[in-house]
Amino acid sequence: MKIVLPGGSGQVGQILARAFAADGHEVIVLCRSASVPAGRVVPWDGRTLGPWARELDGADVVFNLAGRSVNCRYTDENLRAMRSSRVDSTRAVGEAIAAASQPPRVWLQMSTATIYAHRHDAPNDEATGLLGGDEPDVPSYWRNSVEIARAWEQALDEARTPRTRKIAIRASMVMSPDRGGIFDVLLGLTRRGLGGPAGGGQQFVSWIHDRDFVRATRFLIERDDLSGPVNFASPGPLPYRDFMRALREAWGIGFGLPAMKWMLEVGALVMRTDTELVLKSRRVVPGRLREAGFTFAFTEWSAAARDLVARWRTER
Repeated sequence: MKIVLPGGSGQVGQILARAFAADGHEVIVLCRSASVPAGRVVPWDGRTLGPWARELDGADVVFNLAGRSVNCRYTDENLRAMRSSRVDSTRAVGEAIAAASQPPRVWLQMSTATIYAHRHDAPNDEATGLLGGDEPDVPSYWRNSVEIARAWEQALDEARTPRTRKIAIRASMVMSPDRGGIFDVLLGLTRRGLGGPAGGGQQFVSWIHDRDFVRATRFLIERDDLSGPVNFASPGPLPYRDFMRALREAWGIGFGLPAMKWMLEVGALVMRTDTELVLKSRRVVPGRLREAGFTFAFTEWSAAARDLVARWRTER
């Protein structure tokens, strides 16, 4: 197959590029970088049609991962960039597909599990989950992340691509041992004795092992009866307190210094990030994947953490 990955130079894009290349597929990465570890690079600006659009004509699959990193301070400027980079790239991909004489048969579009409400009482699946933005007990600015996610998916919905099946991947945190990824960051805190509960630790963490992310992507490509939103999250979300305890056990350390909310605010300011990434309770489960018969290799975080720690040590 010919698989095109707009925005595929980042961590998740390269996880997919390596896997698809190993499967023997032709992988094209649309990005601004001169080169990437895996895949043939074709330049694009992520906003407007250009020569890159020819790569989608005759392709089998496009998986759009483009979007400014959310690991930043949520200033007005950064929020605008987060929104425009997602919406503009999605519209551009849709325009390229619409113009293709032989369009891809499936368009997977990255979205986010952050679209769901901050909650502890019940899990969010695609059928019964609550979309966020109106929760009374969270900072009002958290609504921005939900509105960006809604606009992202709306751009996908509005694309006129009748011959291409469209799927919005509502992804939780993708855990891989790659340098600079979220697992690498959390393990770094653990190794330094800082991997304790944060802000009380009752907020839920939704996650997916990188190998299950790849396997679920293959599953959706092969199935021609699934479209619309699909949660990419393991069936086992758990409170942050338990999540970090399992990570400490996998590393072999017994103690993790807890962080109060005010400490998180100070740390986020220093690291140029935002506390919503840690404090929002993302209790998300994979309803549609499991109903369709997908089986996860990693359903429990403790087993996933042991595997990731072992791979992290090997790759370092």
